[in-house]
Amino acid sequence: MQASPLQPASSGRSDRLDPGVAKRIQQVHLRTHRLMNTALAGSYRSTFRGTGIEFEEVRPYIPGDDVRSIDWNVTARTGEPFVKLFREERELTVNLIVDTSITLDFGTQQWSKLEGAAQLTALITMVALHNQDRVGLTLFGSEPGLHLQPSKGLHHTQRVIRSVMTAPVSHGRSDYSSVLQAAERTLHRRSLLFFISDFHAAAHDPEWVQILARLERRHDVIAVRVVDPLEESLPDVGRLRLGALDGPGQLEVDTSSAAVRDAWEHEAQERRRVIQAGLARARVSHFDLDLGRDLADPLVAFFRRREMSRGSA
Repeated sequence: MQASPLQPASSGRSDRLDPGVAKRIQQVHLRTHRLMNTALAGSYRSTFRGTGIEFEEVRPYIPGDDVRSIDWNVTARTGEPFVKLFREERELTVNLIVDTSITLDFGTQQWSKLEGAAQLTALITMVALHNQDRVGLTLFGSEPGLHLQPSKGLHHTQRVIRSVMTAPVSHGRSDYSSVLQAAERTLHRRSLLFFISDFHAAAHDPEWVQILARLERRHDVIAVRVVDPLEESLPDVGRLRLGALDGPGQLEVDTSSAAVRDAWEHEAQERRRVIQAGLARARVSHFDLDLGRDLADPLVAFFRRREMSRGSA
């Protein structure tokens, strides 16, 4: 049995009508509004503008036009050369795929990993709303969960945030392949796709990398790894009772042992290496959402990196 500090966080999530849950949702709303600013919204827009082009009209050919834009069907029908005109798509479709498995229902900081994912989801959704973009949501764990079709507006934004915050926890291992295959089948229009998980089940799913790579060829895919500081490094605080990652039960760990702490960090590094190697093979951009830091910082930094790389391209 593999040890992990993954006991469910005591956040009142077992009762979806618990006032504590409603309070946490309200806190996420308020915090997101504070984090939302024109600089962040502008960075998002300049980073992801023009993800595709769409047909607008045809007009008669003018000497100097690119011959590759000639509409041969219209030309044959009229006997005169016509060219296709395209325009840059101004409206983005943002799709959020969020893992709600039991390993995310844990946290040693102010928020559990799932609540951290909800905050990130809220921030992305609010930025998209500010830019008049549509947002869709898919929740998953060991089985498919809630799916919200892309839409826009404040009511839809609130529904997205609440759906993540009140999602039932999946007690099985995350099934990445199934949810990614479903996205591959159903997402026909190019979109900005955020895949949010702690990726604890990555080593147990041999197909997710190939499916994610295929999605990346059709969409702009961004993977976000949600991580709690305790998962990366054990503090020296004596004996701890830790939940098991791959099944029920607990294990007592002596954190005062340097060998135990070193083994823990080595396992965390190996887990991170496997995840990063998979994302690199899929050619997918990614960043970590560290619950020990301000949750907006990684998103802002990622937007800036993307904007700079786009400007230098």
